[in-house]
Formats: sequence, structure tokens, C-alpha cells
Amino acid sequence: MSGYAHAPDKQSELDILRHSAAHLLAAAVIELYPDTKYAIGPPVENGFYYDFEFPCKISDHDLEAIEQRMREKVAQALPYVREEVSREDAIKLFSSLGQDYKVEILNEIEDPIVSIYRTGEFVDLCRGPHVSDTSQIKAFKLLKIAGAYWRGISSNKMLQRIYGTAWFTEQELQEYLDLLARAAERDHRKIGRELGLYLIDEHVGQGLPIWLPKGAMIRNILQDYVKKLEEDLGYQYVYTPPVADEELYRTSGHLDLFSESMFPAISFEDGGSLRLRPMNCPHHIAIYASELRSYRDLPLKIAEFGTVFRYEKSGELSGLMRARTFTQNDAHIFCTIDQLEEVIRETIVLTLRVFEDLGIDDFKLRLSLHDDKKDKWFPDELLWQKAEDSLRSALSSSPFGYFEAQGEAAFYGPKIDFQVRDIMAREYTLSTIQVDFYLPQRFSLSYVGPDGHKRTPVMVHRAPLGSLERMLAFLIEMYSGAFPLWLAPIQVAVLPISDLIIDYASDIARRLKQNGIRVTVVDKKGTIQAKVRQAQLEKIPYMLVVGRKEVQENVVSVRHRSRGEIGNMRLEAFLTMLLDEIDKKSRL
Repeated sequence: MSGYAHAPDKQSELDILRHSAAHLLAAAVIELYPDTKYAIGPPVENGFYYDFEFPCKISDHDLEAIEQRMREKVAQALPYVREEVSREDAIKLFSSLGQDYKVEILNEIEDPIVSIYRTGEFVDLCRGPHVSDTSQIKAFKLLKIAGAYWRGISSNKMLQRIYGTAWFTEQELQEYLDLLARAAERDHRKIGRELGLYLIDEHVGQGLPIWLPKGAMIRNILQDYVKKLEEDLGYQYVYTPPVADEELYRTSGHLDLFSESMFPAISFEDGGSLRLRPMNCPHHIAIYASELRSYRDLPLKIAEFGTVFRYEKSGELSGLMRARTFTQNDAHIFCTIDQLEEVIRETIVLTLRVFEDLGIDDFKLRLSLHDDKKDKWFPDELLWQKAEDSLRSALSSSPFGYFEAQGEAAFYGPKIDFQVRDIMAREYTLSTIQVDFYLPQRFSLSYVGPDGHKRTPVMVHRAPLGSLERMLAFLIEMYSGAFPLWLAPIQVAVLPISDLIIDYASDIARRLKQNGIRVTVVDKKGTIQAKVRQAQLEKIPYMLVVGRKEVQENVVSVRHRSRGEIGNMRLEAFLTMLLDEIDKKSRL
């Protein structure tokens, strides 16, 4: 990383290429904008970036000129020359160049000797390594400009970050650019706007999604679906307030460990303070603690679709994928250590069922464990061992394999992460099953054991859907907005050929609605071709075209959004087909 102190010790060849491209970018920028100050420029997944403080703001329109200057330097085959200098001489060098960010980094380095790299007239503080010369960087593209606070701290100066990508060959570069184009077409923010699923209004605030009728319909379908599954497994649903006394979060530890992501306190004249909740667990703990519990009461499963609030930085917000308020499919299971394996096994089966029904099949299970760095973990090695053995045993009975990740556990217990891939093939956690030893002790929770003595329960956090917002964003992109029939906000569009057929079309819609089908009648003026095209754009699964012939024969002409014309059917037969497809949760 061009920042010296933060450079990784080992890099892949592709990282080295991209790191070198970041230096090339900075060299081009300094030539074009001589008074610019440069900060850091690391390789990242699929590319690189460099942060700059420009004398005047630049825009994406300026990237072409910067890229052209980079290509000129590639043609010159400028070598990447490494030099070792004393830290004091490096400070003098970068001070003379007016590069304050490099001086700040150097002032934090304890090593008496540091390395710099020269590329033509450009010089950077860096450990390296780099390619031999600029001619090695043949396939690259600058992508966009974004804002970035120096060192990610909002009180620091806002810099401009230029993102780029670099590959070994032009073919690889083009394949990646094609992937970016496809991803842009499937972006949940674009599709969500086009289909009228949700909106984010600047007058309401950044990161605060408003669910529109169609999006709210999908949300309700998901909630009802999961709630039914969970209630069948003995979960008890509750409602808890979205705020709590600040002391609750002091007891839970969130105020000490999570305060930067919490909204400011709401203070009152009597000295009390409330906080918008960042998590639902303290409220559910209060329910558990509200009465004496026996081992006969366990496992106790408390569930809620609870809305939480987190103050994410504006630069990190991304539609529904990362918002400042979201609703979690949350539940907390209080159990004994001996019950833990069965609780985990049941929760894995539930989560796998949800993934199967939603059509999510590209995922991995990760068992996140603690390691031998004892100061990082909750201090009870025997409890850790029992919990990890229980999770491992529960996973071994799953039809899916899993992999172990040492050191990836949370401070308070091991967990199972369901790792999915998005449309850019990036991996992230969509659902988690988390064991917690910490909060039961923080809140002095207990249950009466068979011997009459009080014991501390184990707590399991789990959310098969994760948050409704993130899950919907994932599903929008996975299906490109063409939801399977059971999830589609409108399942059938009835398209009358003329106004004379409106009564027949309305009667069809009424009969479908009576059987739970979400249907609309398109009674606007226009040709039948235009009505079909509009229904296709709205990604409605089925269209029923009705005209005089259909009225005379008492049938409907069925069309599917992807399979095309199906043909004439009696309404009863069509309804039977729909209900069967909904029941099977077909992905078509």
C-alpha cells in the first residue's frame, strides 16, 4: 500500500500489478495537477484506488485525461526504482514536496530506515514490491471518483478517491468491465426505482428507506412466510420499542463498544436519556429476565421483526444493502449448554429451508472459531470448547459441507456464517447463527437447574433472513427484479383488448383475488401490444389477454413473462396451475 506503515508483507502477482498501477495513477495526477497532495493508494479486490487532495475538485469527466497520461507513461517503460533512506531524510523529502499526508505517516513510523519508490519524476513512500517498469501495466481502466475521509475519520479532511482496475490481459479487463455492466443493470437501486419497490428521499434523510406498496408487499410476504416456519418450531413473537434507556446499552456493552455507530442520545430535563436501539438483543434479554426461569422452560425462543438504527457514514450507504435503519428477522434462544447442539442443528435446518425456498443456492457455511490469542476472547476455555464442539457436530449432520475459520469468532462466542456471493461474485455474510456467553453474564441471567441451583444460560442470536432490507436487495439482484410467482408483488395482469371487455376482465380478477392471487386489471387506453410490453417491464409473472373470443369461449389466453405464449385455458385450470406453482415455490 502506498502508505508504508499499512503495507501487507505478502501480495499476489495481481496485487503487485494493481499496486504499481496505483503509483502510475498518482504519477499521472501529479503531472496534470502539480499542487495535488497524495495520501494512500492500495490494491483492493478487483482493482486499486488512490486518495488525493486536489487544489480544485475534479469529476469523472477528468478521468479520461488522467488515463491518457497514464498510458503515455506506460509507453515510456519507466522503471520502479526502490531506495532505502533514513526516516528523517524521508520526512525532509516529502516536506519539501508539500506532501503532508506522507509526512504524517512517517511521523508514526518507528523504523529508522524506510523505503521509497521512484517512477520517473514521481516519488512515493512504499514498501513495495512493484513490477519492474510501467510497460508491465497494459490492461487497466479508471472507473470512478468518490469521496473519502482521510483515514476514514469523519472529522478529517474529505479527499477524492479515484478507483481503477488492472488485469494481466485486455481480455481479462474486458470480461471484468462486462461484468460491471451486467451488475449495473441488476443493481437493486436501479431496479428498485424502476419497479417502484422503495425510495430514499433526501427530505426524509440518507439511508432511511421508504417502502412503497409493491416493496411493502414483498416484505410482508417474507415476514409471514418466516413467521409461520418459526412459530411451528415454538418461537414466541413479541413487540419491543425501538428506543431504550441509555443505561440498558451501558449494561449490554453496546455504549462502550458500539457508540460510534449509535445515534446520539435523546436527553430530557429530568436527566434521563434514550437511545435508538442498534440491536434487539437487550430488549429480549429484558423479557427473559422478567420472571424466574426453570430448566423446564428452556430452550426459550423469543422472536421479533425488530427495527434497529445505526449511524452509518454517508459514504458507506448503499440503497437497501447498507442503510441507517433496517428490520431484522431477529430471535434469541436461551438454552442450556447441553441443549446447544440441538438448538444449532434446528436453526441450521431452518436457515437452509429458507435459502432453498428463496432460491439461494450459491453459498458456503463457515464455522468461525476462536484461536489461542486468549486476550481476544470471552475468558472461559471450557465453555468455548463445548460450544465449538456443539456447532461442529451440528454442522457435520448437515447435507452441506462447511469450512473452519480460526480467529473469526466474535469476542463472545463462536458462530456459523452463511456466506453468499453477489452479482459481482463478492462474498459476504447474509445470515448468521451466533453463540453468546457474554450477554447472559452481563445481565446476570439465570435459570433454576434440576438440582435447584441457579445456572447461567447460553444465548443464541439468529436471523435466517438477516435484515429484510439486505435480503430484498440480494433477491432483487439475484432475480433481476423478476421475482418467482410466490414473491411477486403482482402475480397476474389481466389485459382486456378493449373497453367492451372490462367487465369480463374484472370478473376474472375478482375470482383470482378470492383465491389469494395478487392481480391487477390494466384498463388504460392503448393497444394490447403496449399493455403486454408494460406488464413485461413490470416483470409480472403472468398476463391474461382477454377479448371477444375469450369471452365467447369462457377462457383466458395465458402468457408468461419468460416462457411466452402458453395458450387458452379455463380459469379454473389456470388457477390450479398458479396455486401449485406457489405451493412449490417455483423459481420461474
